[in-house]
Amino acid sequence: MRYLVLAILILSTALYAGVTLHVLMEDVPETHIIKELLPDFEKKTGIKVEFEIVQYCDMHAKLVPQLMSPNCQYDLLEVDNYWAGEFPAAGWLEPLEKYVERDKFDISVYLPSMLKMVGYYNGRLYMIPMYNYAMGLIYRTDLMNDPDLRAKWKELYGYDMRIPTSVEEYVKLAEFMQKYASEKYGQKIYGSAMQAQRGDPIVMEWSNYLFSLGGDYYDEKWRARVNDEAGVKSAELYIRALKNAAPPGALSFNLDDAFRVMSQGKAFSMITYNWMLAQLNDPSKSKVAGKVGLAPMPGGIGLNGGWGWAIPKNSQHKEEAWEFIKWVESFEIAKKRALMGGAPTRFDIFTDEDVVKKYPWYPKVMWLVMYAKPVPEFQYSTQMIEVVGRELSLAATGKKSVKKALDDAAKELNKLAKMAGLQK
Repeated sequence: MRYLVLAILILSTALYAGVTLHVLMEDVPETHIIKELLPDFEKKTGIKVEFEIVQYCDMHAKLVPQLMSPNCQYDLLEVDNYWAGEFPAAGWLEPLEKYVERDKFDISVYLPSMLKMVGYYNGRLYMIPMYNYAMGLIYRTDLMNDPDLRAKWKELYGYDMRIPTSVEEYVKLAEFMQKYASEKYGQKIYGSAMQAQRGDPIVMEWSNYLFSLGGDYYDEKWRARVNDEAGVKSAELYIRALKNAAPPGALSFNLDDAFRVMSQGKAFSMITYNWMLAQLNDPSKSKVAGKVGLAPMPGGIGLNGGWGWAIPKNSQHKEEAWEFIKWVESFEIAKKRALMGGAPTRFDIFTDEDVVKKYPWYPKVMWLVMYAKPVPEFQYSTQMIEVVGRELSLAATGKKSVKKALDDAAKELNKLAKMAGLQK
């Protein structure tokens, strides 16, 4: 048997020798974790892999022209759930059922919320879940447990300080921490390390406020409702947090900026991607390692997000791309990724004994991922995010009232739903 396995390995290595897969990847921890493991794949298959690593804001603009061309320069894709409707609808992705069935690739191990969000479009499988970025509340446990701060809270509000269970409570706690934690420790400690940069960052963060207040982008008939009572209240609370509990300049902050503030011990909390907890608990990257915890988004419904592996319809190396997907999503490699601080999408990784021993909060993360809510996914999700991000920024800078900004956003969202043929 050992010789048979060796013969198969030699044959497969020879079969793919000389092939190089080119992949456009987002500059996040998961990418660098996988990059570190690539020599294992190259040794097993003979296929070389080259990652082109860029910021998120550059990815869509780089991908679309390639997907529309006769020959895509990228042989394999990581696709954000924002594009999980757009790319299949345009006919840019290779359906994956035949590969899954032929190689008996087990998709039952993935969380249903991830498969639904990035896997399927109109009943067909186009992507294999890659990593999750469901959002929750990361907060300083040392500040929450500080007896002086707890006593001051009780004095002011008449009840014990607690992890907030509503958006209103969260904003109130963030404001409190900015004032009283700063006073106690003799240095500025912001209530919330926010990422309010125009476009994707502000929309990602604000969506947690929107969903937890019972709001949404569209109703069941695809009529925009970002400007209803819940939408307006969520934007007002978000802007209140920006004004009273965020660092100066937060309106231009992206994830890296917010992480820098939090990791330097200059903030009480972040509403952010769950995998940031592992980064913040790494003493080589964070001054607050061992002093941070994770809770669901106050109000209970955080934003779900994630990426999937996909093969371009115009890829020149579809079989080799599929070999990579099988390798990177195998139990062995998925477990290694998780142990290195990755963001799993599989039940068996979230509950693995070794993974949970290293990261005891992973079962809680699994719950977040299972019950979080994604933005609407359709042909024009990218444009939807651009519209909402623009209008939120205008409201946050005082150039429009909250109601006017959201009314304007709703008008454009209705146009997008009509263009997609979704509005009933």
